[in-house]
Amino acid sequence: MNQKKTNLLRERLLHGYNQELDYGGVSGERIADRLNEIATIGRTEDGGANRPGYSKEEVAAQNKVAMWMKNAGLEVKEDGAGNLIGRLEGKEATRPAIMSGSHVDSVPNGGHFDGVLGVIAALEVVEAWNTIGYQPTKPFEVVVFADEEGARFNGGLNGSEAMIGNFNMEEKKQLVDKEGYSFEEVLKQVQLSVEGYQNAKRDMNEIELFVEVHIEQGKQLEKEGLPCGVVTGIAGPCWLELTFLGEAGHAGNTPMKDRKDALVAASEFIYQVNKLPKEMNDTAVATIGKQLVEPNGVNVIPGKVTLYVDIRDIYQNTRDVLVDNVLNLAEAIADKHHLMFNYVEKTRVKPVPIMSDKQELLAETIEEMDMKPYKLPSGAGHDAMIIGEKVPVAMLFVQSKNGISHNPLEWSDLSDCVQTIHVLKNFVEKIQ
Repeated sequence: MNQKKTNLLRERLLHGYNQELDYGGVSGERIADRLNEIATIGRTEDGGANRPGYSKEEVAAQNKVAMWMKNAGLEVKEDGAGNLIGRLEGKEATRPAIMSGSHVDSVPNGGHFDGVLGVIAALEVVEAWNTIGYQPTKPFEVVVFADEEGARFNGGLNGSEAMIGNFNMEEKKQLVDKEGYSFEEVLKQVQLSVEGYQNAKRDMNEIELFVEVHIEQGKQLEKEGLPCGVVTGIAGPCWLELTFLGEAGHAGNTPMKDRKDALVAASEFIYQVNKLPKEMNDTAVATIGKQLVEPNGVNVIPGKVTLYVDIRDIYQNTRDVLVDNVLNLAEAIADKHHLMFNYVEKTRVKPVPIMSDKQELLAETIEEMDMKPYKLPSGAGHDAMIIGEKVPVAMLFVQSKNGISHNPLEWSDLSDCVQTIHVLKNFVEKIQ
């Protein structure tokens, strides 16, 4: 790969960058350089990123970050789950630490900002402090969580789950990737082990707060014309597998009045589900993105339809009410069409609220920088969702162009990224 091609991301980031944002030790050029360097690892033919969790590409990206951490004077270690941690001692070393970071793994052919920006943002705070000669009172830790995206096993957040000890090892041992490698075998490929993973649990009393910078992966900040926003909570998903059971029959010989068409019922259900979240609040959502029709023949009345409902909200009580409402709707539609109906709950994860005092302090920090504070929920899961089960968390979103994510076209302007890093730095200094 020639030098010009490897620097394309850097050049695009710096084009139009507002140099006046280089103050307080923060360097836009350094951020651009580092985003560009990580982007060269696992780069795809489409210009995207392919760094699956627990792959040589993820390890290479972590090693690059570890080098930057050491050069910045951090004490660097890796735990048994593959999480990378760089620690800057505070003036009072026995105090619980402030932790910040994200991940460097990606989905197949993903973008160059998801996760990586949060890692570079946290490290840039340390670089800025080194430049201006500032030492925090409390220890500050930069973390790179392993396998957040879950591209290998269709279920991520493995690093953060190990850190808080929230996992079922027997279930993980049953995981197999598309190449036939088990979870244990995949760990061994990157010099890790099941035993090490099990022993990665940390005493979370050592952490006072985890704050994560992440791209929005939506369009709200772009519509508002704002570089960043304050996350109010992280939605917890509930996934339902619903099945409508009717009777398959010949499409030509079965009169309309005698049919038990499972797809007709499922279609009505899909249309009606779209209305339910609006009856709850502005943060609840419900999505049906997968459907299986059987027998699935052109001239056969559908006798069975299985579909999957993804229900989310940042508030557990309204999320759970919405789940009940979805199930009640499915049952009523099945009765109306004289069908059988059943369901299986595939997962139900607690939403993670972000404490109002942390939201207000972030909003105050943004306002002090002559920007409009804007609050918005996170519909996607993040490492902060897992860590938030044990310690308080806070999140900042960076504007995403056109809301595109998990795609080579994923983009956040460098000026927006740098302004958000200033917010992170000032916020961490406020809570010393």
